Amino acid sequence: MDAREVQSFIALCRQFDIDCMVRPATRERTLLYRYLEDGAAGFMFPFVSNAETARRLVDCMKFPPMGGRGLDGAGMDAVFGLEVWKPDSTYLQHANDETFIVAQIEPPEAVRNADEIAAVPGIDVLFIGTADLGLRIPHVKAGFRFSLDEGIARVAAAAKKHGKAWGLPTGTAELAAL
Repeated sequence: MDAREVQSFIALCRQFDIDCMVRPATRERTLLYRYLEDGAAGFMFPFVSNAETARRLVDCMKFPPMGGRGLDGAGMDAVFGLEVWKPDSTYLQHANDETFIVAQIEPPEAVRNADEIAAVPGIDVLFIGTADLGLRIPHVKAGFRFSLDEGIARVAAAAKKHGKAWGLPTGTAELAAL
């Protein structure tokens, strides 16, 4: 979708009180702001392979003191300025609390670093991209080798340890019950 189509889709979701998650084609800070200002509730970022990347994403998406997001205040997310500039505004805290970040665990390096990624404040969900991860596991050089099931278990354990949600694509109710 182009930017206007995404903007329209986000606005439609907001109209019906649906949280809209965007899987952006960029990690460029000012372009990501637009999705938030247009009303997106959160992001699913592909190929988050280490804690440094996770921290950089949080820095882009969260206002100080949690991150370094800039304040426009004139977007749909802030009711076009009405929520931001009131003397008793809780907009900044509310935005930090309600904007979620899903880190997709897809390269084998991300499995190795799952504990560190999960430890990053502001990362809410670890989502295992089983197709991309499974595609790459056979090509791991000697050293950190694991099966897809072992990788899933490692990510699930890291998420649980740090109080984060985790998930993966499922095709059956049995898999969803994991």
